[in-house]
Amino acid sequence: MVASFDHSLKSEEGVENIQVDRSDQSADLYISNHISANDILITHDFGLASICLGKGVKVVSPRGKFYSIQSIDFLLENRHESAKKRRNGQYGKGPKPFTREDRNIFLQTMTKFLKDLQEI
Repeated sequence: MVASFDHSLKSEEGVENIQVDRSDQSADLYISNHISANDILITHDFGLASICLGKGVKVVSPRGKFYSIQSIDFLLENRHESAKKRRNGQYGKGPKPFTREDRNIFLQTMTKFLKDLQEI
């Protein structure tokens, strides 16, 4: 787990917590500098996902959707268009709240993915 010093990370067995400074992209830079091909990254940050996909990392959203080189271009373009609209005073609704169903989909996706890895 990587977060700035502004965020509290709960200690868990088997989980390494890394605290970085609070500058804008510190956590992303730490992750992109320390991640390797075939690692798994869980993020909803499309920019970080794009960098890591280029390094051969498996990237999944907290809602259980795997990103690909093909899908990330579309998502980055949508993010750019949304930012332009916000600068012009147009605001959307934002993401829908994270639900128990989202958590279950994520768990099912990761369970299947990890099981498939064991069979390789």
